[in-house]
Amino acid sequence: MRTGIATVCLSGTLKEKMQACAIAGFDGIEIFEQDLVTSPLSPEEVRKMAADLGLGLDLYQPFRDFDGVTPDLLKANLKRAEAKFNLMERLGMDTILVCSNVATATIDDDELRASQLTELAELAGDHGVKVAYEALAWGKYVNDYEHAYRLVEMVDHPNLGTCLDSFHILSRDWDTAPIEQINADKIFFVQVADAPKLSMDVLSWSRHYRVFPGEGQFELAKFMGHVVRAGYTGPVSLEVFNDVFRQSDTERTAVDAMRSLIWLEEQSANWLAGTSADGESVNGGASRRRYPMELATLPKVNEPAGFNFAEVKADDTAQLEKLLGQLGFEFEGRHRTKDVQLWTMGQARVIINEQAASHSEPAIAALGFDVDSPVIASARAQQLKAPVVARKVQADEEVFQGISAPDSTEIFLCQGSPDGTAAWTHEFGEGLEHSAAPQNAVIDHVNLAQPWQHFDEAVLFYTSALALEPQPFAEVPSPSGLVRSQVMETSDGSVRLVLNLAPAQQAQSARKTYQEHIAFAVGDLVATARSARDRGLEFLEIPANYYEDLDARFDLEPGFLATLKELNLLYDRDANGEFLHFYTATVGSVFFEMVERRGNYDGYGAPNAPVRHAVQYDSLHRS
Repeated sequence: MRTGIATVCLSGTLKEKMQACAIAGFDGIEIFEQDLVTSPLSPEEVRKMAADLGLGLDLYQPFRDFDGVTPDLLKANLKRAEAKFNLMERLGMDTILVCSNVATATIDDDELRASQLTELAELAGDHGVKVAYEALAWGKYVNDYEHAYRLVEMVDHPNLGTCLDSFHILSRDWDTAPIEQINADKIFFVQVADAPKLSMDVLSWSRHYRVFPGEGQFELAKFMGHVVRAGYTGPVSLEVFNDVFRQSDTERTAVDAMRSLIWLEEQSANWLAGTSADGESVNGGASRRRYPMELATLPKVNEPAGFNFAEVKADDTAQLEKLLGQLGFEFEGRHRTKDVQLWTMGQARVIINEQAASHSEPAIAALGFDVDSPVIASARAQQLKAPVVARKVQADEEVFQGISAPDSTEIFLCQGSPDGTAAWTHEFGEGLEHSAAPQNAVIDHVNLAQPWQHFDEAVLFYTSALALEPQPFAEVPSPSGLVRSQVMETSDGSVRLVLNLAPAQQAQSARKTYQEHIAFAVGDLVATARSARDRGLEFLEIPANYYEDLDARFDLEPGFLATLKELNLLYDRDANGEFLHFYTATVGSVFFEMVERRGNYDGYGAPNAPVRHAVQYDSLHRS
């Protein structure tokens, strides 16, 4: 699949954008007209730079408001078009995007539109240019891709074809199956963009909220599957208008964009393999047919089986050690060659890392996940442009496959074991003597704060590299504003990762100011809380008003309610079960949560989140 991206997707100058696209590995680019107009580079210099970078110049865009106009305006439009065709000759480009008219069309007549597009196609032919006609979702008279193609058929000129844009098609919920009936020779260009499902006017939706494939909710694999079946072989190019992307680091956004196309290519191949030509799902997957466009796939991996460990990095570890001890964790000793400690409670493992942590407050630095094959999983992640994280090892030490997440959290892919143990723990020396009745526990979920400019990137990263599924996001009120919370999890809930987008006032340095936490699941939370209290644990103090409201909502047994209040426990219940949890005080930017899931409760105590945010806010500002 030939990959492309429109320069409008990225921040920076045209030169910076082209360099970033080459670094990310794109085959070609679309030049957005404004990027050229504002560039000090001449068209000839742009052409040479593209050649030097190995980038094709695939599309010049957009040419607006051409068709459905009066004769005098048509004359002016043709003059404007000829100037652009001359410019394209200097650039060495042969395809231009012409959008359906949204502003100046006054005549709703397909015969007239076809005759005007014929004149445009003939003029384009004189200059060796192809015109890709696109139906904008908000076009005045033409807003349907099938309508646009009918006009192309009416004109029947070799220099006029159509452009299929996933946003304009999927935002209007148009059926994508008819794409397969379009003559492939008349599909001159394909643009893709994802988007969250929003209730707003389509123009504002398009201009501000498009995202890269895999970061929204459109059925892009299905869209691309129909395009492939139609026989299209040209570029598949990203056209994304997004306020955040156009303020973010140019190279990093380009890499994120490339990752999204690699992911989309694989998803489209999977959709084709599992769907028959008539659109019916095929059990077990259909035999893979060959199409003119070859779609590459990635090394296949299963979703993680669980958390292997969580790592907290700190300069001064005394408070962390005290907190873990109060919770009931056992100190297993120090690593034989590295300045790190291991603390365990059942199968929940926490590493305290003092390496290169000078002058840093405690913060979550790394997560380990149990996977079937760490090497294959790492190979997949690297093909998806994930940066490699290497750690020095000596003989007889576990070699972890590491990659870096968008927020710089290090992700380690570990060899899972049927009994949940980890072979690398033998690398730690003697710790403390264990208690007679060790508590059984696992890491239930981890909550990570995301920088504002990399939130969507993180969703795609964990979806594509770790096979976690994004759940519907929620917005939680806090004293600082709304916190956007995105749950990523495995199908069985053995891995739950919560990505939080901090409120705007904290967004510039979310990792430094916004708190993160690790949650541990135990079998008896009340007993765990009592033991922790006896060891002197400082709980997050929950207001009495909360318990009055809790009683009103659930009509709890008085003794049980009194226990909750006594131990600062929070409670939630749904049709599937119950959820008990408590929080510790915060050390640096990290705090811990202990939870107990009863029945089939699958949530995170969402009604209690505003209480936690408010108490933490009050505690932070008191200190």
